[in-house]
Amino acid sequence: MTTNEIQVLISMVLYMLCIISIGLFFMKKANKNSENYFLGGRSLGPWVAAMSAEASDMSGWLLMGLPGVAYFSGVADAAWTAIGLAAGTYINWLIVAKRLRRYSAVANDAITIPDFFSFRYHEEKKIIMMIASLFILIFFTVYAASCFVTCGKLFSKLFGASYHSMMILGALFVIIYTFLGGFLAESASDFIQAVVMICALSTVLILGTVNAGGVAAVISNAQNIEGFFSFFTTASPSLNPDGVQQVSDGIALFGPPAAYGFLTIISTMSWGLGYFGMPQVLLRFMAIRKVEELKKSRRIATTWVLISLFCAVSIGVIGRVLYPTEEALLTSSGAESVFVVLSQSMLPPLLAGIVMAGILAATISSSDSYLLIAASAFSKNIYQSIIKKDATDKQVMKISRIILIVISVIGIIIALDEASIIFKVVSFAWAGFGATFGPLLLFSLFWKRTTREGAVAGMLSGGIMVFFWNLVVKPFGKSLGGPFGEVLGIYELLPAFLISCLFIIVFSLMSKQPSDEIIKEFELAKAQSRG
Repeated sequence: MTTNEIQVLISMVLYMLCIISIGLFFMKKANKNSENYFLGGRSLGPWVAAMSAEASDMSGWLLMGLPGVAYFSGVADAAWTAIGLAAGTYINWLIVAKRLRRYSAVANDAITIPDFFSFRYHEEKKIIMMIASLFILIFFTVYAASCFVTCGKLFSKLFGASYHSMMILGALFVIIYTFLGGFLAESASDFIQAVVMICALSTVLILGTVNAGGVAAVISNAQNIEGFFSFFTTASPSLNPDGVQQVSDGIALFGPPAAYGFLTIISTMSWGLGYFGMPQVLLRFMAIRKVEELKKSRRIATTWVLISLFCAVSIGVIGRVLYPTEEALLTSSGAESVFVVLSQSMLPPLLAGIVMAGILAATISSSDSYLLIAASAFSKNIYQSIIKKDATDKQVMKISRIILIVISVIGIIIALDEASIIFKVVSFAWAGFGATFGPLLLFSLFWKRTTREGAVAGMLSGGIMVFFWNLVVKPFGKSLGGPFGEVLGIYELLPAFLISCLFIIVFSLMSKQPSDEIIKEFELAKAQSRG
């Protein structure tokens, strides 16, 4: 290991020790009972609620996946995704946060998303709870795998070590940390990690712009690549059969740009719909200590997201200007290391280590959220509510930690594929949550006629459609080509979200109206949210 690598390692180890200290600090309170472990006793302040929600949501995808998309094919795909996410963030905090905080307390003081749905419809047989919990286990396992891929790529790139050994090492660190501190430790560390992430992004953006000769030089050079610096076309790298971009006489080669039409824009912006179904974000709404503080949280979260997304997309563009033929970046998977390459080339090793901690921060902040929510879905909503109804709080905590380890092992197995593209893995899980829970959450909060039958139909149709569209419809559309193929190639979240909405409406209207007690709770939550 070189002197520079040792300095980078020292910075990152110090950061890890800081994060573990937070977990140890909150360990006693977290282990007091399951509500503290899973929801922190509804005690989050506005800054921690906002920053931890966004940090846990964005993950290493923000620092590696999104810049990688911008580097490889240009502004359009990355920018429209960012615009959709920014809009979704603001609208979610604006219309969902207050109502969910009130309603979750009214609905038997629910502490998980499956809890809320089940209590909202006064379930006896816990069908909604079971379905919601199973989908959480499936999609968060995929999400956790994407975080482990990020760890493997980061450490193998930094230290020239084996991807697989580094991926497993990163996963073990995340498991130990989540095991210790629960929701409060996760939220407190996520706040710190959100600060580290935005500082790292801003620093690399500023230094990269200076090294590239200023904003005007960056734009001018990016425009020299046909279709690269445009919102309505996308660059088309000329690829060898092995997927590596062709280079000739020190110049990266591109084919004719592809049109980025209205349908594709709508499809890409539909990323914003995913926010309505993201458990890691929705739990922060439920956990804030005072409803009145949500307005401040909304402003903080929106500002953080706008700055971070702008920096991430810009870093991908700057990376293409500064390192157009960097060998490590010439595949769609390798391009996701552009943030690492820029940091290592422009910063002293100790500072580079701190910036690299930004990627580690993003990964940890997301993966611990995913693991904790998935573990709670099984232990609280399946084990305690269905399998062993007389389970003690201590037994629930024990089961949650066992499930946490099982999910992590499955995530590690999924992440063994070194060629995994973080952006694609995250997009599938994001669509899964957005279509499974998003429509149901909105109808549950704002349409009192929604019934248990509509809820079940909406979740199943949304979740199943994500798999069907991704695995069957999109490949079929790709084989067809042309305008019809373009329609079938849209992001699976959009059709699955719409199908889920349709099923909720139809099955709710076909079934018996909700009971007077359910209607009374709905009106109470509605009235409190207006206060």
